[in-house]
Amino acid sequence: MEQKKLYYLLEQLAQEKGLEMDALVKAIESALLSAVRKKVDPGVELEVEFDVSKGSPQVFRTAEVVEKVTQKAKQVSVEEAQKYHPDAKIGDVVRIPYPVKDLGRIAAQTAKQVMLQKMREAERDVMYSKFADKEGDVIAGQVLREEKGVVIVDLGHGEGIMPPKERVRGERYRRGETYKFYVLEVRKGTRDAKVVLSRHHPNLLLRLFQRDIPEVANGLVEVKAVAREAGSRSKVAVVSRDPEIDAVGSCVGVRGSRIQSVVKELQGESIDVVEYSEDAAKYISYALKPASISKVILDEKEREALAIVDDDQYSLALGKKGQNVRLAAKLTGWKINVKKASEAMGPIDVEGEDGEEE
Repeated sequence: MEQKKLYYLLEQLAQEKGLEMDALVKAIESALLSAVRKKVDPGVELEVEFDVSKGSPQVFRTAEVVEKVTQKAKQVSVEEAQKYHPDAKIGDVVRIPYPVKDLGRIAAQTAKQVMLQKMREAERDVMYSKFADKEGDVIAGQVLREEKGVVIVDLGHGEGIMPPKERVRGERYRRGETYKFYVLEVRKGTRDAKVVLSRHHPNLLLRLFQRDIPEVANGLVEVKAVAREAGSRSKVAVVSRDPEIDAVGSCVGVRGSRIQSVVKELQGESIDVVEYSEDAAKYISYALKPASISKVILDEKEREALAIVDDDQYSLALGKKGQNVRLAAKLTGWKINVKKASEAMGPIDVEGEDGEEE
């Protein structure tokens, strides 16, 4: 192969695979070294150099210069050594060119296999380095295909996978469509680096808030908790770090203008933004919105709460199939029971504080 042609071929290969030319050359040297070793005495110490500019490899054996050779694999005579190193003297360790003409078919196949392996390892390392710091963040990707429920995603510099359990029920991932994914894990396997993605994880919603809501992005508003039933409904608790800023209003925007970008990204998932409070009774009351809560009774020891509501608010507080109260419990970390005011027996002894409306 012409030297110039070989150089451009390697350069193109390096660019396509995202490899450094030095890494590719080292892979070739390693492959050739493995192939040559199949043809020589195991005791011979070998080195391989591949000069890209010349387009040819050079194989050397290293040996100690001695007066009389007793170990052919590890020694070389002064006369032989001085053919290549005129200043060589007894005791020196020199490199002697080693012929590589007769590697044979098996050796050539071995070289090819080792080279492919080294390239895969280099690709794995490059991909891992590109995505390792993305773990726990949101990244955009284009759907390539689906294999047994696993969605394969093009991330630009490699592929990610979304396992079946990280999918959202009801979402259809069409080939060629771009979505935002939460990077659940980046791990380096024996053959490649795997970027595990999720559309189901609650932190996808958290990261979208941090990206799309300016006050959250700059720290003026903090997201304290997220409860999510992916594809259906979520609740997000927020608190303002500036008394002049309305946390809920900042996130929702005028007529819901700000929250809509997040809702659109989650394909219509309903999102309730509620105010966070250090007062557990108030926080639980806020979390149960859009229902209006009359009173919240707390059992601190058992971490249970009883929410009393007017009869016409009962269904709203529970939500469809209990979803509203279930999400409120996840959001606050309290077990919440809801009771109609008409069914509350006797006077209500409130050990905690009354819940308040916004």
